[in-house]
This record gives sequence, C-alpha cells and structure tokens, in this order.
Amino acid sequence: MTETKSKGIRRMDWTPIRVLSIAGSDSGGGAGLQADIKTISALGGYAATAVTAITVQNTIGVQKVYPVDAQTICEQVEAVCQDIKPQAVKIGMLPSPEAAEPLASILQKYKCTNIVLDPVMISTSGHVLTEASAMDNIIKYLFPLASLITPNLAEIKALVGFDANHIGKYRSAAMKIMEWGPKAVLIKGGHASTSYAKDILITSPKSKPLCYSTGFVKSNNLHGTGCTLSAAIAFFLASGLAISQSVYKAKEYTYAAIQNARRMKLGNGHGPVNHSFNPVATIRIKK
Repeated sequence: MTETKSKGIRRMDWTPIRVLSIAGSDSGGGAGLQADIKTISALGGYAATAVTAITVQNTIGVQKVYPVDAQTICEQVEAVCQDIKPQAVKIGMLPSPEAAEPLASILQKYKCTNIVLDPVMISTSGHVLTEASAMDNIIKYLFPLASLITPNLAEIKALVGFDANHIGKYRSAAMKIMEWGPKAVLIKGGHASTSYAKDILITSPKSKPLCYSTGFVKSNNLHGTGCTLSAAIAFFLASGLAISQSVYKAKEYTYAAIQNARRMKLGNGHGPVNHSFNPVATIRIKK
C-alpha cells in the first residue's frame, strides 16, 4: 500500500473486495439484498447492489412482491460495472421475464466473472417469487454465464422436474442443470429429512462430487440462509479462492451465523441468522 499527498490531502492507494448483489429487497431485513449486504460487509468486503424487486415481508412471511422493470435493473447494474468494477456478482431473485437477456448482455460487456446464481423461486412461506416465464429466460441467458448455481431441494424439483429426495439423486439433478451451461452446481440439502445437512458440489460431469456436511442447528432463526450462503461464496470467489474452498468457507460462515442466532428473538415468525456475530474490518487490496 502506497501513500501519496496531493494539495495537502493524504490519499491511501487501496481498494476493497467488491461484490455486486442483484436481488430483491426484503423489508424484514433477513434475506435478499439486505442479507447479501450484511454478509459481504461482515466478511470484510464492499457490497454494491441492484434492486430487482421490492417485497413486503416480515418474519411471518411474504405478503406482496413488486417487480422492478428490466430497464431500471439493467441501468443499476451498468452503473456499478462501469465505475465500481465488481470482482464477483451474486444474482438472486429476478422476477421480471424481460430482465435476463439484457442483464446477460451487460455482464458480458463488462467481462464480469465469479457469477453466483441463486435461483430464488419460492419463499419459505410458499409465496411465488419468480414466475416460470422469468425462470425460463434465466436458464437460457444467465445460467451459461454462471460460475455456480446454488438451488435448494424445492428449487431442484422445479428446475429438473423430479425430487432429489436422497443424496443419490443429487448428482443426476446437478448433471441436468449443468447441461444448461453453468460451470458448477451446489445442491443445498438443508431441507432434507436427514440427521445432517449435506450439500453436494459438482464442478464437471467427470469430477467426483464434493460433499459438505454439517449438523442441523435447532433454531427458529433460519430466514435468509440461502442468500447468506450464496453471497458469502461470491465474496470468497472475489477474494481469489477456488470454488471448492469458497463453498467451504461460506458454509463455515453461514453455519456460525445460524449458531449465533439461536437465542435471538426478533418478530413473531422465523427470524434471520446473525450476520454480524464476528465482523471483519474492510480488507485492503493494494491498487
């Protein structure tokens, strides 16, 4: 890090790790953009955002979704890419069917890398967040750009048409998704009826699956865990880690955030994880 002086102003030549979150806003603060910002900031990065939808929700559930039009979404993304130049992009809820194609063009225009796509389709309370027509365009235009897709078991069923109801079917589901172009697939098994939460990472059709296993934490505060995990993976990819190590570190952070929220009381429904249990100061990168 170098220090320069210009007209009496001291300037430090460093830059933070930069991650762009393209996602919906959660008025309850536990998921979506809010979870992404908290996660990236807690890990020592800088979060830029593009709002794709405004949701009316709290700990009890989602009441309404107001999609942002495609042009406004893309203008936000272009402004961030032009100036801030994100080192990773996390894509979450994208309910506008018209947004996927122009968004893909912008990401390609600015040569964006380390794209983590979390196919947010249905809320825990059962509210549809992404219609089928929008998901079809996401698969067509954005899946081929993704470094990683991170579906849970319910999203797997919606995407591939069958239940990945045991770990033996995870690979078949991942192979089907990889036919649509992403470099890797992480199937999240947190909703499975097993003693452990097992996530499976597939990085190529011929590679051996990597299994990440953690014990279940009994907690009422699990809202936003998927958003938190995918945002953390994007951060670690931006910091230069390989995908397998990024998933491991992100799982470690998310698990700790869940553990540190067990005793927290917030609202009358399902509360969020504790993103700020041990925040890291902003990481400085030499320019």
